[in-house]
Amino acid sequence: MATAQEIEDRVEQADAARSATRAAAAQQVSALAERRAAIAEQLADIDDQLGDTLATASKVMSITELATFTDIPAADLTHWHTPGKPSRSKRKKPTTGTAATGNTTSRGPSTTKTSTPGQEPAPTEPAASRTAAAQAPARVPAEVS
Repeated sequence: MATAQEIEDRVEQADAARSATRAAAAQQVSALAERRAAIAEQLADIDDQLGDTLATASKVMSITELATFTDIPAADLTHWHTPGKPSRSKRKKPTTGTAATGNTTSRGPSTTKTSTPGQEPAPTEPAASRTAAAQAPARVPAEVS
């Protein structure tokens, strides 16, 4: 039978591998989060510069003309040029429920659509929103390993 010290040593040895794995995972998440924050800050700065440059350019040419010269879609240029739009890094998390926001107006009836496994749910947004979304740049999902 093992002594109390032998049991303690065995438990510590077994936990050492798990602790090392946990520490490595936590360090990797922290490093990636820091990197993401730095890139998000750079992107916000670029968005500000784009907005300022587009404001200056709009004094001498239209967005359509600029789009023709640059091969950048006019919708993208308009999006970057629109003043007063908060940058992504300053966005607040949405609150749930109308009591938290004080908003008691309804946006119309809500419908719940169900789907069978393996089937995408049908879109439930109004046609006007889909049209606006179609003009916005497409989001491409990234694979995370």
